[in-house]
Amino acid sequence: MRRREFITLLGGAAAAWPLTARAQQSERMRRIGVLHTPAVDDPDGQARNAAFLQGLQQFGWTDGRNVQIDTRWSAGDAERIRRYVAEFVAFLPDVIVASGSATVGPLLQATRTVPIVFVNVPDPVGAGYVESLSRPGGNASGFILFEYGISGKWLELLKQISPAVTRAAVIRDAAITAGIGQFGAIQSAAPSLGLEVNPVNVRDAAEIERTVAAFARTPNGGLIVTGSALAVVHRNLIITLAARHKLPAVYFRREFVTDGGLMSYGPDIIDQYRRAAGYVDRILRGEKPADLPVQAPTKYELVINMKTAKAMGLDVPPTLLARADEVIE
Repeated sequence: MRRREFITLLGGAAAAWPLTARAQQSERMRRIGVLHTPAVDDPDGQARNAAFLQGLQQFGWTDGRNVQIDTRWSAGDAERIRRYVAEFVAFLPDVIVASGSATVGPLLQATRTVPIVFVNVPDPVGAGYVESLSRPGGNASGFILFEYGISGKWLELLKQISPAVTRAAVIRDAAITAGIGQFGAIQSAAPSLGLEVNPVNVRDAAEIERTVAAFARTPNGGLIVTGSALAVVHRNLIITLAARHKLPAVYFRREFVTDGGLMSYGPDIIDQYRRAAGYVDRILRGEKPADLPVQAPTKYELVINMKTAKAMGLDVPPTLLARADEVIE
């Protein structure tokens, strides 16, 4: 081979090396950990997971082809969450998707390097997960469930659908920052509505049943269910207790109403999981959570179950029905 031909051949091969390396890098199997708060058989949890997977596919990521997705379902159990967190941190995924404060807190205690995309977190700044909403600054970013001001809105809706209510039991998780913040906002709004509020801890089923039964012995009571993983886990019990004791109730998520609860006002959770897929895509392509702003919900939904209202003897005001995004007959 002549010297000129050899140099040409060598130069062509050298030019091709970076392209080959980039192609191999782009085709590397990525790994995503997904930690859900509901149980694996929870239909709403499965719907949210499906929305996340569909979102990933729209960005070109398919489980088993170019990503490996490890999904865990905690059912709100703190010990199970700690175990799954340890698993995820051990295999060092490219990114972890975490649902709710109950999972994000333990994850950030375990790692400050693995990227985390969170959903359904009410107050990431107050909880110390991010430095600010616009500049998270660490290894986590994502989507807030709602601002605390929405908690006062729940009280307003309770009074509108049942004007006779003068007392409200507030089911909250006092072990998380969001539980404290939501109850504080409700306490602040209560006097202007002429309502007395009483906290109900959501630690276990027996405590919920005992406290709600004691509250219901005095008339003119209603129920507010604030956002937490444990409220979702115990939602069938809470809905049953509200019906048993004839307590008008306002919930933070629509699945409570589709399962028989009276009324809910809250964000479109399915949409948050689709948007979370977009953040995962950006991280897999090289962006950092520190540079991705925490986003608020773009849509809130008012859902009313008319069958439940009739069973409680409530006449839903036409103005409230007109505002509803969904009415379940």
